[in-house]
Amino acid sequence: MKAYILIQTKPGTSEEVVKGIKERVKEATSVDSVYGRFDAIVVIEAPNIDRINEIVYKVVGKDINIVHTETSITL
Repeated sequence: MKAYILIQTKPGTSEEVVKGIKERVKEATSVDSVYGRFDAIVVIEAPNIDRINEIVYKVVGKDINIVHTETSITL
């Protein structure tokens, strides 16, 4: 399964967030800082929805510099 995680960070922390996700999430195929409504976009490929859920809530969601996320799962 493939998912896109759109992330808003605290001001000035997007590069730190991106670096941390690259180090902690082996399923991340792409992790980039971006300009616009969101500060970073993460693409993950995981074997099932449970693993995506675990990444979103236990890894990404626990980062104190992340203020909001939206996740889109491909069909």
